[in-house]
Amino acid sequence: MIDLYYWTTPNGHKVPIFLEEAGLPYRIHPINIGRDEQFQPDFLKIAPNNRIPAIVDRDPAGGGEPISVFESGAILLYLAEKTGRFIASDLRQRVTTLEWLFWQVGGLGPMAGQNHHFNAFAPEKLPYAMNRYIKETARLYGVLDRRLADREFLAGDYSIADMASYPWIVPYQRQSQNLDDFPHVKRWFETIKARPAVQRAYAKAEEINPTPPA
Repeated sequence: MIDLYYWTTPNGHKVPIFLEEAGLPYRIHPINIGRDEQFQPDFLKIAPNNRIPAIVDRDPAGGGEPISVFESGAILLYLAEKTGRFIASDLRQRVTTLEWLFWQVGGLGPMAGQNHHFNAFAPEKLPYAMNRYIKETARLYGVLDRRLADREFLAGDYSIADMASYPWIVPYQRQSQNLDDFPHVKRWFETIKARPAVQRAYAKAEEINPTPPA
């Protein structure tokens, strides 16, 4: 059993996507970041950076005490190695998967996150910051588009690299991006969106934190 400490953010969505794809049993513990629940002492014991997601694996490979993991990229890699799925055993393909996983956690996520902050949440509208992060997000979409021009997924087969990047493309409109400008990203996005496991993961998110009516 995997205990998943989770809220409905792009980083949060990555882990239930993997768990649903792999068919691993898991239990969600909602951490409502709008209520600052990420600062609770019990949560900080497993996530010292007070960020979701985090997991506790109650049945780690080889047995022994439960293992806790924080940081979404580390969690995806841990789960891929635990199950032997969604990361290649071939050295070159594995390296490629890790490159694109770290591209997301070091680039797409932080830059799109700043885009969200300055364009949707900042109490003061700062045109320089807004434009800076819209343009950087567009640049990263362009990197992704070029990568996907001649392949179905980022690292050959569907992998943790795709699971990491997809949730950050879901709010493309909030990021002032148009998927029609990135046709290869759009094709990849629609392919992943149609996967049953992805749909199940987002359905659970809707149960936990329903989208307000328009």
